[in-house]
Amino acid sequence: MPGPPKGPPHGSADCSVRAMGALTASALVAVTAHTVALGGDGRLWFGWVVLGLLTLATAVTRS
Repeated sequence: MPGPPKGPPHGSADCSVRAMGALTASALVAVTAHTVALGGDGRLWFGWVVLGLLTLATAVTRS
């Protein structure tokens, strides 16, 4: 009967990627609400895109 898979533990890495994903999703909601209420601001959208790319890069490198 085979044992558990060998390799580095991924518990903390998965947690950090999930936290970054939640932050990115929350930032999207906030930027969208700001755009609806006060009009668009390119700097906010650029910041959200950078955050999204960082989250994506972290998820790819951790998996």
